[in-house]
Parts: sequence; C-alpha cells; structure tokens
Amino acid sequence: MDPDHWYPVEYERALLPGKTLATSFWDRPIVVWRGRDGSLHALEDRCAHRQLRLSSGVVDGCHLTCEYHGWTYRGDGRVVHYAHDLFGRAEPEVRVRDFPVTTRHGLVWVFPGDPARAGERGIPAIPELDGPRPWPRMDISYVWRAHHSLIIDNTSDFTHAYLHRRYRPFWDAKLTHRAPTEDGEGVEISYAAFIGGGRFVRHFVNRRRADTTSIDITYHYPYQCSDTGGYIKHWLFILPMDRRTTRAFFLFYFKADGIQLPGTGLAMPYRLTAPLMRAVSAFTARPTLSQDGAAVEEEQQGYERHFAAPAVELNPAVRLCQDLTIRKWEEYLARDAHTRRRPEDRPRPGPGPGAPQSP
Repeated sequence: MDPDHWYPVEYERALLPGKTLATSFWDRPIVVWRGRDGSLHALEDRCAHRQLRLSSGVVDGCHLTCEYHGWTYRGDGRVVHYAHDLFGRAEPEVRVRDFPVTTRHGLVWVFPGDPARAGERGIPAIPELDGPRPWPRMDISYVWRAHHSLIIDNTSDFTHAYLHRRYRPFWDAKLTHRAPTEDGEGVEISYAAFIGGGRFVRHFVNRRRADTTSIDITYHYPYQCSDTGGYIKHWLFILPMDRRTTRAFFLFYFKADGIQLPGTGLAMPYRLTAPLMRAVSAFTARPTLSQDGAAVEEEQQGYERHFAAPAVELNPAVRLCQDLTIRKWEEYLARDAHTRRRPEDRPRPGPGPGAPQSP
C-alpha cells in the first residue's frame, strides 16, 4: 500500500510508558516506544552501529538505548550518548530514520512515507466516539498471514455468508450498488441483507428503531467503513506488515438506543452497554472474524500453490476495490519516481532495502 498515509500499529493501552513495540510496514522494521513521560516516538528498528534491533533495547527517560553497546537515540533518530570509549575520536554524526507518530481513536498511528505529507493526510474522524456519551464500541485485532488486499476483498464481499452459517452475522445479501466515490479516492458498495441476526446478537437489536435490512460499505483507501441504518457502524484499519502478513484493526460501534434489553423493547441502560460489547465480542464477533481469518490465510496459501491458475471473480464490487488498490500503488510509484529524479534525492547505486516492491 501507499506509505504516504497514517497506519495503526497498536492500541494505546498496550504501549505503556517505558515499553517498546516492534512492528513493520511492508518489510520495513519500525520500533515505537513510549517515554517515561508518556511521549511517543518511532524510528527505523535498527541501531546504526551493528544493526541490532532497537526494539530490544531499553527506554531511558524519553530516549531509546541499544542493548549491545549502549548507543542512545532520541526521538528524531540522532545518537545522543555513547556508553563506551570513542578512542580519541569526536562523536560521530549518527542518525536513523524517524517517523511521525500520533494517537487517535485509542490507537497508535505511524506515518511510514514522506514525512512532509503527514500533515496533509488525515486519520478518519469518527464523531460518534467523541463527546461525553460516545457510542458503545468493540475493538478487535488480528495478525493474519495474508496479503492486505485479500482482507479488503473479504470485508467488501457479502457473498460468503455460507462461511458464517453458524453465527449468521448477515445473510441473503444482494448487491444493490457499487461505484467509485465522487472524488475517485474510494469505492461505494451497498447490499440488501439481513444484518445482526445471529442467535446471540438478535436478542439485543431493537429492530423497531434500527433498520438492519441493508448495509453501505465504503473503501476510503486505505481504510474501510460501513453503516447499517445509522445504528451499526464499523471501521477497518489495516497495517500491511509484509507481502503476506497484515494486522487488521476492527472498530465496531453501535447507537445506544438501538440496543435493547432482550424481550422488552426497552433501551438498555448505557452503563450496561460496555459489558454487553465484551459479551458480543466473545460469543459472536471474534469467532466470526476468526473464520474470516482462516479463510483469507488459506486463500493466500492457495494463491501461492496455484499461482498460474486463472482467477475467477464474480462480484463486481470486489473488482472495483482491487482496481483502486492497484491504481493507488501505481500513483505512489509514479510520485516516488518523480521525487527520485531530483538530484538531491537520487539514491546510491543498487536497489537498496528501500526500493519499491509490488503491491
């Protein structure tokens, strides 16, 4: 995927002060750490000295120290301390690449591309989660051994209801609309379908208020969201770690007055919605998404085994998403090639570890 976007790498709650996170974007190792004062920093995950992973190092105040020779890095990637004799030499000018890092929606985000573009690329706003009474939410994350496009295909394609026949999160889906968004930066998809009718969830959905007979999905490259009647919504944020590994962050949220006390038609008290979200996650959402994960991982293996076999895709909405992903990658390659033509940005001979790869 185009690196000139913000990508989530972890939940805020999982990265405590003094801790490091080893992650990657498309085979590019990145270390994120939280200083003792709570500040966030992100660097290329290597010490410039002997190339050890900095994620195995020690957080020292707001700095990060390599565990081998004690070289200490600050947040901009510069070495500020050497824990050994320099043999009479002046301190060398040493620096590794740093990355913009921020938080939003309870997630830690890194910008792995051109830092000059970080300010012009936004993280999607989710107004329903702001304010004193945010919508009840459910966060679920997986690392799946599959190319990122297979996950977007899966969540954009409602013809795989058979896979979920036990939990029935949706069924009888009919594609009613698919088209590029007006700005050409996304794909709009709509299905007529029965949503949220599983054995557990159906007791809590107030269908007198919430229309659950259709769903609108938008692939806002590189993010995806959906809306069921204005009552059930979700965002999917993906982190393409390499060509066959993707971390998927699912964020589901529900309008409170569409959640009922089972069998009463009365709105569930707001204070009870948080434990309900935990129950829905455990009994329905996680098992259902685990089926999706197993399917896309098997699909990845299938493509690797049968790479010469012709692909058969019947859903035109999936093809639109695939075309968008390819086009956005090609736009990035063209933009990157233009940048590299500038004399000050010309790479040294040889492809190097940062050479663009296939999408």
